[in-house]
Amino acid sequence: MTAHVTIPGTVPQGRAYNRDRQRSTLLTVVLWAGVLYFIIPIIWLFLSSTKDNGDLFTTFGLWFGKDFNLFANIADVFTYKNGIYLRWTLNTLLYAGVSAIGASLFATMAGYAFAKYRFPGATVLFSITLGAIMIPLTALAIPTYLLFSTVGLTNTPWAVILPSLASPFSVFLMRVYAADAVPDSLIEAARMDGAGEMRIFWQVAIRLLGPGIVTVMLFTLVGTWNNYFLPLIMLNSGELLPLTVGIAQQQAASAAGGGAQALFSTVITGAFLSIVPLIVAFLFLQRFWQTGLATGGVKG
Repeated sequence: MTAHVTIPGTVPQGRAYNRDRQRSTLLTVVLWAGVLYFIIPIIWLFLSSTKDNGDLFTTFGLWFGKDFNLFANIADVFTYKNGIYLRWTLNTLLYAGVSAIGASLFATMAGYAFAKYRFPGATVLFSITLGAIMIPLTALAIPTYLLFSTVGLTNTPWAVILPSLASPFSVFLMRVYAADAVPDSLIEAARMDGAGEMRIFWQVAIRLLGPGIVTVMLFTLVGTWNNYFLPLIMLNSGELLPLTVGIAQQQAASAAGGGAQALFSTVITGAFLSIVPLIVAFLFLQRFWQTGLATGGVKG
């Protein structure tokens, strides 16, 4: 006979296995529910872009229509008002690209300084940065407009780019990341080799901060690309509008003119095309999200 001894305070192995299996199943279900929550609108947008105006209102939303009209709809998008959509796309690429690069650079420099240097007022400045994260951007829109109007920068690309360069959350993120990603011993070793502070930052630290920089760049890129309220109040010329405001005004104009249904497929296709560059940017940049770049940088 084999005696089974259970130590008090322990869980039998079979019961622990079943509990872990149930927990894994629950987490899998929750994960798939989250995936469906985010991906179903994209699927609906793509399928709707393949339909003509009649199929949009007569067929099931999550399936194809009678005819595949994606390419015809794309042609309508780029011929609407002499190709104004292409101009909106170029404007959005300019605003989002410059803002993402500039905000990443400023946030990296500020975060590195907060993490690796001790200077008078550092605690106060970082506390102000943390407080600025709590202020909603919509609350700053009107003061920003009045300030830019005073210096004559409204209805210019700078009215969208300059406010996007200041990102308190990005500074906080880079400060936390730089504190662990760049070892102090590596900085001291570079100083002992005669490197100056600027050389240490540009040739040593910035290589180790790559994943954090890419993260900030993606956050700023998506935020500026999807920004609607700031360009809406800053820009008056249709030639300067980004995709968000341009597509919204296209839909509003068609609805006001009684032709909302006639342009509905064009608006939906334009909305679908507007998210394609973001998907491409994410797929391209995500390969730079690597951890442990500092491992082995300093020998013990």
